[in-house]
Amino acid sequence: MKAIILAGGRGKRLKPVTDFIPKPLVPLSNIPILEWQIKYLKKFRVDEVIICSGYKTGIIQNYCSMRNNMGVKIKFSAEKIPLGTGGAIKQAGKLIKNESFLVMNGDIITNIDLKKLIKKPNSIASIELRTKYGIMETSDDKVTKFREKKEVPNIWMNAGIYYLQKDVLKDLPKKGDIEKTVFPKYAKKGLLNTIKFRDVDWYSIDSLKDIEECSMHIHNLIK
Repeated sequence: MKAIILAGGRGKRLKPVTDFIPKPLVPLSNIPILEWQIKYLKKFRVDEVIICSGYKTGIIQNYCSMRNNMGVKIKFSAEKIPLGTGGAIKQAGKLIKNESFLVMNGDIITNIDLKKLIKKPNSIASIELRTKYGIMETSDDKVTKFREKKEVPNIWMNAGIYYLQKDVLKDLPKKGDIEKTVFPKYAKKGLLNTIKFRDVDWYSIDSLKDIEECSMHIHNLIK
């Protein structure tokens, strides 16, 4: 199995940390996000990773070389200009000969079971909507209960992990996001699947608070 990691973003919401290091190398419990992701992918027998890089590509390449590629074959698909997720996958797809492959956003830490995701072609992993805000339950204009930062039942969100067939590459834009171009078109045609995951751990590393929270749990999350 081959996997693409979308790791080209500048990580502006993590400034000033990302003024000095690229977001994929931001440490979680002293190990970079990228290395945690590769550990996770290796659990599911991914043996080759293509890193879509842009911002501070050289630093990421040097780290991977220093860490001896972390036990997988690593290739780079470097963007001269930002291509968006769709353009990045299209460019990286030229390096993939397999008929299918995984795609993972470069800031996601999770324990989603990829064996379940790859059972259907062109699938998006989805989880129940997470809210950062407290939820109030009400009855007749009275507050009956508070729930803090919980999942919203039966409302599903894109978890940032995809299992795609190589045929998708021809439909991807040279520049633009897959979530705004191909996915809506495929959804209208009934060509897009989802595998729903309940009761999984999932973090999107977008703030210093996310780093702190994920770091507390990551050693139990990815073993």
